[in-house]
Amino acid sequence: MPHKGKVHKYGNNIDTDAIIAARYLNMHDPKELAAHCMEDIDADFVQRVKPGDIIVAESNFGCGSSREHAPSAIKASGISCVIAKSFARIFFRNAINTGLPLLESAEAVDNIKQGDMVEVDLATGTITNLSSGKTFKAKPYPAFMMEIIDSGGLIDYTRKKSAGAK
Repeated sequence: MPHKGKVHKYGNNIDTDAIIAARYLNMHDPKELAAHCMEDIDADFVQRVKPGDIIVAESNFGCGSSREHAPSAIKASGISCVIAKSFARIFFRNAINTGLPLLESAEAVDNIKQGDMVEVDLATGTITNLSSGKTFKAKPYPAFMMEIIDSGGLIDYTRKKSAGAK
């Protein structure tokens, strides 16, 4: 299923504390976390974001601590996908575990602007900037990782697999 939405664009080294500040780490409900997503670097983010929107960022997105709160907050805010030149490794893993798809494409990042409309096909790794008409490629996910993402994350994937094994 393609992801389609308006772009919220950020720079390099957006760390997990910028995504969800440490003062909110006592919260565990994703909707509560979403209410504070990006607030220290983009105070209007939660008012602007709509379901399906996409974050586009430069390099090393999600660096910093290994908190799973960060991808949970992004996903619960309505963001359907994050595209960046690169991701911090632990953030990448936590995002997959929470069912937040990420794609790496330097060319797409360089050619997508704040407010552009973008469509992403995770199965093929195709990123289409609907505002400019340009198309870019990212490496698609292997089938088992798509199952995890499509299930909503690793916990739901495991529950689904366990239920089918009985």
